[in-house]
Amino acid sequence: MIEWTIGIFLAIGVTFNLLASIGILRFPDVYTRIHAATKCTTFGTIFIVLATVTYSIYSYYWVQKDPAWITIGIHSALVVIFLVLTNPVGAHAIGRAARKSGIRPYGAVIDELEGRL
Repeated sequence: MIEWTIGIFLAIGVTFNLLASIGILRFPDVYTRIHAATKCTTFGTIFIVLATVTYSIYSYYWVQKDPAWITIGIHSALVVIFLVLTNPVGAHAIGRAARKSGIRPYGAVIDELEGRL
C-alpha cells in the first residue's frame, strides 16, 4: 500500500513538472512562462519530496532502524521549505527585471505599471 502512495506522489510530481516544461515552451511571453515555471515546478517538487519523505519514514519504521532515514526525511523537508520560500522571490526578481528592461506583457491593453518602476 505504501508503495502505491509513493508512486502516486511521484506521478503527480512528475506530471506537474512536465506541465511546467510544456508551459515554458507554449506560453507567449516571459511573464506567463515564469508563472508556469514557478507554480508548476514548486507544486511538482513538493510532491516528489513528499514521496521521498514518505519512503524515508516507511524505511525507518518497517525496514531498518537506521537514523540515516530520518536524516534524509528531515533534509527533504528542509528542501521543500527552502524551495517554497525562494522560488517566488526568484520569479518576482526575474519578472521585475523583465519589466524594467521594457518587455511588455503579451496582449496587455492597459499598463498599470507605466511610470512606477
